[in-house]
Amino acid sequence: MGDNAPRTTYMTTGAVMTATTIPRPPALWLRDNCPCTDCRDPRNGQKLFQITDLPADLAVGSAQKARTPLGEPAHEIVWAPDGHRSLYPLAWLDAHAPGPATERPGDGRTEADKELWAAADLRGRLPEADWAAYAGDDAVRAEALERVQRLGFVLLRGVPCRDRQVLDVARTFGHVRETNYGELFEVRVEPDPNNLAFTAESITPHTDNPYRDPVPTLQLLHCLANSASGGDSGLVDGFHAAALLRAEDPAAFAVLTSTPVEFAFADAHTALRAQRPLIETDALGRVREIRFNNRSIATLHHPAEVLDAFYRAYRSFAALLLRPELRLDFRLAPGDCVVFDNTRLLHARTAFAESGARHLQGAYADLDGLASTLAVLRRGGGAR
Repeated sequence: MGDNAPRTTYMTTGAVMTATTIPRPPALWLRDNCPCTDCRDPRNGQKLFQITDLPADLAVGSAQKARTPLGEPAHEIVWAPDGHRSLYPLAWLDAHAPGPATERPGDGRTEADKELWAAADLRGRLPEADWAAYAGDDAVRAEALERVQRLGFVLLRGVPCRDRQVLDVARTFGHVRETNYGELFEVRVEPDPNNLAFTAESITPHTDNPYRDPVPTLQLLHCLANSASGGDSGLVDGFHAAALLRAEDPAAFAVLTSTPVEFAFADAHTALRAQRPLIETDALGRVREIRFNNRSIATLHHPAEVLDAFYRAYRSFAALLLRPELRLDFRLAPGDCVVFDNTRLLHARTAFAESGARHLQGAYADLDGLASTLAVLRRGGGAR
């Protein structure tokens, strides 16, 4: 930061300390983040104390300029009343100092951390990667996983067309999320389907498993055969759609972020229910999750006026999600595997002729595993 950068003054007993932070960090926050080996296990960085172990009347006793053992500029604080010493690198203070929440990055899961898109925005630049390069080059894999985080999906090309290969794809970045459908599920026409996905019917944009808590946050679909007439795939950026709804119909957005919706699924061996709003936001009002599946909404039990408001808003959002300009359509070829964020993107397909072969294998995984793998790759820790 330059000489004109804003600075905070720490008034102490007999010393004045400045740091490029606004506002002044609270004493408890600073002490809670003390990096010394008395406060944190040097092997894993985990804290060795409880917040209740700190003095109730904690205060800065003195502060002075210092340097870390590596020679980095730092501030040393001696705490009152217990005399504990803490050393804070200036770079750490600048990176983590308190500030307006709106200026801080999120946890990677909200609209604030994404690139929102409509279909035209991705024309000619689908996020894709060759499987051989992805599997053999950490840089290619990191770029592909980053696209899932930023855009919501990546299309892997040339994945071997063999049974259960989709599980191997999932394990390149995380762990398979097993459900009542098993480790994987077959997307093909079944004689006695327990889900419309296992028919030749068209499927409108939806997220999977909204009746589950927690919902699987990643989905993979690996194409083994697709010679049927029809059966094209589609994706809609639900975060972009929610942002449009907020701009065009703020009242509907408010209803859909505050009204619990009951989702349900049942067959001979399973009974699942979960209550969540169609659009979920974080504490700052940023869109964090979309749950939208008309096939899985159960009977709602709200007062009549709440139901009236909800159905008006639900219809408005549903119509918005069907706008052709929002939907990215493409056709999966054998060897294609699409990996997408099931809490953000809605997926769809056109109807297809049962006389042709169409066979996908799907699996679920979770975003935290992908985020962890990507963070390790970025710091040069290598692939799994």
